[in-house]
Amino acid sequence: MTVSYKKLWKLLIDKDMKKKDLEKAAGISNYVISKMNKGQNITMDIVGKICRALDCTPDDIMEFVDSNE
Repeated sequence: MTVSYKKLWKLLIDKDMKKKDLEKAAGISNYVISKMNKGQNITMDIVGKICRALDCTPDDIMEFVDSNE
């Protein structure tokens, strides 16, 4: 299983935010955004920061998908 952050990218579009805006609002680095772009794992601490900044839950920003897809 891998992690998909497509929900996060859609949420940013819905909120008219850019990835740079998310970096500032959540206090995360460009490196974290890069990892998410590649579908790599991030820490729950980072997930928490993003959720607080966007007033959402982890289910709103990420999902697990089958690796075979």
